[in-house]
Amino acid sequence: MAEWYTRTTQNRVSQGVRVRVPPPAQMEKSQKILVIVGPTASGKSAFAVKLARKYNGEIISADSRQVYKGLDIGTGKITKKEMLGIPHHLLDVVSPKKVFTAHDFLVQGQRALSDILSRGKTPLIAGGTGFYIDALVGRIPLPHVSANPLLRARLEKKTPAQLFVLLKKKDPKRATHMDTPSERNNKVRLIRALEVAHGKPKKETPQPQYTNVEWIGIDVPLSQLELKIKKRLDARMKAGMLTEARLLHKGGLSYNRMEALGLEYRYLARLLQKKITRAQFDELLFNEIRHYAKRQLTYWKRNKEIRWQKPKA
Repeated sequence: MAEWYTRTTQNRVSQGVRVRVPPPAQMEKSQKILVIVGPTASGKSAFAVKLARKYNGEIISADSRQVYKGLDIGTGKITKKEMLGIPHHLLDVVSPKKVFTAHDFLVQGQRALSDILSRGKTPLIAGGTGFYIDALVGRIPLPHVSANPLLRARLEKKTPAQLFVLLKKKDPKRATHMDTPSERNNKVRLIRALEVAHGKPKKETPQPQYTNVEWIGIDVPLSQLELKIKKRLDARMKAGMLTEARLLHKGGLSYNRMEALGLEYRYLARLLQKKITRAQFDELLFNEIRHYAKRQLTYWKRNKEIRWQKPKA
């Protein structure tokens, strides 16, 4: 039988009533966690806010780029007005000049998750970085290996196909796990996998296995999603996305680092350096985001626990 402990309940402190409750870790594992997934531009942020208002929740952002300060318009970071008073975690936690790893996300995400659960609130994990979400809820193990800039620079010169071949030689088990069209073509994730395979893991961060996780997927038809991506890109450019990138570079963010941040910032860096025209920028970025959305869907389709639903008009 699990051990129990005694504490004074917050709402009855004045009477000094003592009650027996399960240990915090045990309670947290059994409390409900909502996870909202879906491709980019599907409306995850707004849907998460709607659910958080309904279920007395707080939101943990699972986005590998929204953790960076100043990457606002380009990442579609939710604004204070759009939050409607709902607390959001894991936004604006580090400078974009620094590398924020999946392990960093796991540590800070676990801290936020535990805090929300301890206050009796419902955590909602919402975002497009599936690997982060799977690690946070304990679906996949995540060894702690520090970044290796020299190795990354060398691997960056290789194609995804070449990287996957290297991974199969270095870590066949991890390569088998990543043997899907989306993962085999995800250069960033392949480089990180090889970095982990080459490194010496430090003490791993314990990953709880939560027992009450409800997965909700936003299912948007591809033709409709493409229209939303195009409309969103136009809106972001009108909102000053290019100016944002220019100011980031002026503030010390190198073009190489912008390239590494991917998607919008990769092509904004090329546009600012006049390596591509505005017309090429629009076409290349649209196609890149469209392919990214397909990779996200391929990743999530492997999770049979997700209950897919079409967004209401």
